[in-house]
Amino acid sequence: MASYIIEGGHRLYGEVTIQGAKNEALQVIAATLLTSEEVILENVPDILDVNNLIKLVQLLGVEVTRLNHDSYRFRAQEIDLDFVDSPQFLHESKILRGSVLLVGPLVGRCRHAVFPKPGGDQIGRRRLDTHLIGIATLGAECEYDQERRAFRIEVPQLRGAYMHLEEASVTGTANVIMSAVLAEGKTTIYNAACEPYIQQLCRMLVSMGARISGIGSNLLTIEGVERLHGTTHRILPDMIEVGSFIGIAAMTQSELTLKDVGLPDLGLIPQMFRKLGIEIIERGDDLIIPARESYEIETFMDGSILTIADAPWPGLTPDLLSVFLVVATQAKGTVLIHQKMFESRLFFVDKLIDMGAQIILCDPHRAVVVGKDHQTRLRPAVMASPDIRAGIALLIAAMSADGTSVVNNAEQIDRGYQHLHERLNALGAHIERRDE
Repeated sequence: MASYIIEGGHRLYGEVTIQGAKNEALQVIAATLLTSEEVILENVPDILDVNNLIKLVQLLGVEVTRLNHDSYRFRAQEIDLDFVDSPQFLHESKILRGSVLLVGPLVGRCRHAVFPKPGGDQIGRRRLDTHLIGIATLGAECEYDQERRAFRIEVPQLRGAYMHLEEASVTGTANVIMSAVLAEGKTTIYNAACEPYIQQLCRMLVSMGARISGIGSNLLTIEGVERLHGTTHRILPDMIEVGSFIGIAAMTQSELTLKDVGLPDLGLIPQMFRKLGIEIIERGDDLIIPARESYEIETFMDGSILTIADAPWPGLTPDLLSVFLVVATQAKGTVLIHQKMFESRLFFVDKLIDMGAQIILCDPHRAVVVGKDHQTRLRPAVMASPDIRAGIALLIAAMSADGTSVVNNAEQIDRGYQHLHERLNALGAHIERRDE
């Protein structure tokens, strides 16, 4: 187990270049299976989840060449279907949630896939229905193997179809898209997820010869083609890392410049941080967060307490609610954080309460935060990261605390953030990473 030892109270200063988006990287790496030709991906983040998926596609027979620090060439001339049915594939897939994205390409190109129940973050149950029902609508036959705890998918004939997704699942939508691009005929997906990373996946597939219309909306139309060819694709900056560094700057009262943030694709993120009183200056594609001694939470226009809630895109991403919550602990004012989309993501707040934060956990989905306005600093603590998003919130809290804190299970944080402690230390933080 790895740990972060954080000496709190240090102000940061400098520039941060934002890493490539993890969620997009997982989708487009999986999409390289759809063609036997070369696909070059640029701005690939060097993080645990992405590296593990790259290793997994290599085990499937994909030739992978690292061209430089953030670019790779993929060539899936042959896919080893015997390995897909192997215990090793099930084991490797189960511990990596992103491996579910291999199902769509395997169904689309090979007409066969195995789909283990996913592992990964401890953030509550994630239904698999959207993936299975969507792919079954295209002609796949899905059966569950109780002994292997895995779904087996066979496709006698892959044909386009109309479907109305029950939920706008990002990975579910991605899997259906990657299955449909090589299906016979037209596929219509209504209530499709339309996050920027889904848009990027679609644009990459179009550059490979797919025929997709409605990109950016929740109604996608896909005309199947016989084959796809190679392409070069650049991954967007990671909006979650952008939000995390805004939160770090606010909590440590620091001035940071975030470079190349992909501003048009950030959606509500800057706007919602401004509602917490954080000053954000836009300069080209950079964001500047000036050092501030205090930031005050807005109220609604009638004077009632502000609520920050997640929603499917173009709403606020659920992956940043933990950061908004921890930032609010040192703001001036009160806010209700409402986590609507996932279970159990607020259960880390007991650790913040132990550090002196004033938080009322109303139920598993809602927490009221009463800010301390930086008048009383948080106390140091020894904590464990339950998942990536709670982990970054605990790390941010520790950076603002009065003393030295320990965040165990640091591997969870490493799954989503590239060389994080080294980058923070270059800005003036005092963080040590220990492996035990």
